[in-house]
Amino acid sequence: MPYPDRFYPVVDSLRWVKRLTALGVGTIQLRAKELNDSEALQLVSDALEITRNTPTKLVVNDYWRAAILANAQHLHLGQEDLAEADLHAIREAKLTLGISTHDDAELENALRADPDYVALGPIFPTTLKSMRFAPQGIAKITEWKKRVGNIPLVAIGGIKFEQAAEIFAAGADSIAVVSDVTQNADPDARVKQWLGESAKAA
Repeated sequence: MPYPDRFYPVVDSLRWVKRLTALGVGTIQLRAKELNDSEALQLVSDALEITRNTPTKLVVNDYWRAAILANAQHLHLGQEDLAEADLHAIREAKLTLGISTHDDAELENALRADPDYVALGPIFPTTLKSMRFAPQGIAKITEWKKRVGNIPLVAIGGIKFEQAAEIFAAGADSIAVVSDVTQNADPDARVKQWLGESAKAA
């Protein structure tokens, strides 16, 4: 199985981790904000328990100390978290590392950390959080894929299933999805659509 999978949902609760794991999703990122160290460790530990003995890979967002203590295997960092993280400790723990990027300087910064994948966003306008960066557009995916070479490129930000084929054709290896699943009227059906697209491309 590739890592991250071509369909890469990002969710903020154990309820969603459980639901997506039951649907057979291969890679799930758990992104919960404003937790203290003990809360983060509890959440990560509980999420890993849900995915244990399943094909699902859990990616811990930001909380690298909790990821190490809970024996997670996969980590994702934003630029601010990357600046504060102990990359040596992360590598010692054998965590894979994905890094968010939004512009050329951030891409250069990410590549210095030797990431296992790079995320580019937002591709389209997103209402989920206020962004300092303008939408990148699909053409930027092609440009950045040339620059990162063999490193998997994840496209994120305002993407819907109907745009998946065009985004994969532009060079993305994976598409990270938030609202297209979590705010969908029928999330399970939407997930199955995404999984079908992923299987078709495999």
